[in-house]
Amino acid sequence: MRETSLGELARLFAKLGSIAFGGPAAHIAMMHDEVVDRRAWFSRQRFLDLVGATNLIPGPNSTELAIHIGYERAGWAGLLVAGSSFILPAMLIVMGFAWAYVEYGSTPAGEALLYGVQPVVIAIVAHALVKLAPTAARDWPLRSVMVASIALFLAGLNELLILFGLGLSVMLLRGVVRLGSGGAGMLSPLPLVLLAQDAGVPVTIERLFLTFLKIGAVLYGGGYVILAFLQNDFVDRLGWLSQQQLIDAVSVGQVTPGPVFTTATFIGYVLEGVPGALLATLAIFLPSFIFVAVSHRYIQRMRSSKWFSGLLDGVNAAAVGLMAGVTALLAREAIVDALTVSVAVGALLLLLVGRVNSAWLILAGGAIGLLADLL
Repeated sequence: MRETSLGELARLFAKLGSIAFGGPAAHIAMMHDEVVDRRAWFSRQRFLDLVGATNLIPGPNSTELAIHIGYERAGWAGLLVAGSSFILPAMLIVMGFAWAYVEYGSTPAGEALLYGVQPVVIAIVAHALVKLAPTAARDWPLRSVMVASIALFLAGLNELLILFGLGLSVMLLRGVVRLGSGGAGMLSPLPLVLLAQDAGVPVTIERLFLTFLKIGAVLYGGGYVILAFLQNDFVDRLGWLSQQQLIDAVSVGQVTPGPVFTTATFIGYVLEGVPGALLATLAIFLPSFIFVAVSHRYIQRMRSSKWFSGLLDGVNAAAVGLMAGVTALLAREAIVDALTVSVAVGALLLLLVGRVNSAWLILAGGAIGLLADLL
């Protein structure tokens, strides 16, 4: 396999970090478009295996997928470049919002932009699901897992329980079938770093760093789950943020492109200015780089293991189901009138028929939203 240049990785992930609205599901869909469909760096199965691997470790899934891609294409340097390039644009944008928030007491309005962008995001994710589902759910047991994942998610079950519960079910089902012929050796469990809970009320740069380091090291479920952790640590336990400040911070994380975990950048700036923003961002993302570096070598061993290939297949099918469930919920909020229906359908048709780059569709959707707000 030809190694990818660091410059190409930096350009790709800086672009995605600048225009990837819509949360982890949309980010993964855009990465699939870029590295599977456009550049043919990965087969769909390998891409799904990387997605599955991100679901087995704590941290932001789409950021960890970027780190995995960089590591596989250009080694340790690629790991650092791809991950940093994806995070940096979003961090700088969020810092701009945080500065305005501290100076003027409110966040700049982003409703018009989101009005046009969100239907495009729904189309991008739906397009990725159409391509990923046949690979992830290639037989009836895996199709059942995908359907069960959607149903359990919409019923409110925790994402981690869905992923591991269904993944283990597939592993055990296949293992029981193979017991008569002798199974493959078990893979050593991946080490997880669990940091001690810090305590105390005064705001200090050290406590800020350690609190976000802990969140980055133990948070499963991606960007949508971070609200519960921030509520518990920064509002309830430490009392550093008011409820309204937390809502504003999470809103900025949703409005801006790139990883939702850059909510940490906003909180760090509000509490400790630029140093706080930089250290909070470093702390929440640092565990992801470590976990990917440690776990990446095991992905092929998991695929070749008769036991753990079942786990990986089950997690892949469940993850695609979760993407579908998240998309269904987002569609209720994003597709609200005739214009947003037209934008979503038009974007999906362009993706299916014209193979239009999703970045251009995001920009066009934003322009439509801003124009509609003026008229």
